[in-house]
Amino acid sequence: MKAHTKSMLLLIFCAGFIVILSACSSNENTSATNDENGSDGGDGDGKTYELRITHVLPEDHASNIALEEWKETLAEESNGRIDLQIYPNGQLYGSDAEATEAVQLGNIEMTMIGTFTLASFNEKFMVFDLPFLFKSRETAHKAMDGKLGETLLKELPDMDMVGLGYGENGFRQFMNSEHPIESIEDFKGLKTRVVENELYQDTFDELGANPSPHAFGELYSALQQGTFDGGDMPISIITSNKFYEVQDYLTMTDQFYAPVITLINKEKFQSMPDDLQTLLKETGKEMSKRQRELAKKQDTENIELLKEKGMEINELTAEQKEKLREKVQPVYDKYKDVIGEDLIKLAKPE
Repeated sequence: MKAHTKSMLLLIFCAGFIVILSACSSNENTSATNDENGSDGGDGDGKTYELRITHVLPEDHASNIALEEWKETLAEESNGRIDLQIYPNGQLYGSDAEATEAVQLGNIEMTMIGTFTLASFNEKFMVFDLPFLFKSRETAHKAMDGKLGETLLKELPDMDMVGLGYGENGFRQFMNSEHPIESIEDFKGLKTRVVENELYQDTFDELGANPSPHAFGELYSALQQGTFDGGDMPISIITSNKFYEVQDYLTMTDQFYAPVITLINKEKFQSMPDDLQTLLKETGKEMSKRQRELAKKQDTENIELLKEKGMEINELTAEQKEKLREKVQPVYDKYKDVIGEDLIKLAKPE
């Protein structure tokens, strides 16, 4: 019996030893596989990072479409380590300002907002709000992708954020319920809604309108009730929010170019491995360029849709725009020291 018991114990010991060796071998193979795939080697830490991004635009807007594509790119190129969760339509925060503050505080990781919102956090971003600053999308893109955009991105870390790329809502156009805009005189006395940005208000003051800020979420009913005669808005926003139901005239004034920017909380960004930080920055730029392509395409399509919906659309000539540009020159004089003449020069095409 004793001999039999010793034999059994020896067999059990040998079997256990083989299991341990197999487990070690399996772990070594797993580590090698992770290193080869880049998911747990080099700068990687093997963790999965969930990044929530909030914005106020609808699902079919160019911004959301570009974000959905970016979600897939990030998942694929990070081997599943980045999980981007998208919250459109103001589901989490009802305004760009609220979303920006939430990102600063780390209550949410990311947002995509209009740059005019950042002007209330840092006056240098007001450079984008200067009226008739860019004559075309191409000159705007050149400035955003060049020294102007890079200089402004350097301001963000001190605001507890990191910028990942500039997209656009295109040019803001003027809609109203009274008459077409063909000259400066046509702005006179129009009750005009403007965003909560003093420079916008000053611009319409110079044009002779009667501007005042109003929350975007309440704008449709304010236009419907006649609280305002009109306001300025990108084509995509006019369409997606059905402002054509309460506004009869749309003039292609191009008075403001409307960039958007993708932001991430600085602490969250810096907590991620270097390879994922690089991935976010590189693919963020590409996503932003893709968003611009989609925004331009949607503008073209939406103008035709607005015509079908009954809006009367007219375009200003280069000469008419130049007269408007000259009329608002006092705005440049007022803000050049606030924004910085160096930034304004960077915004001008060479």
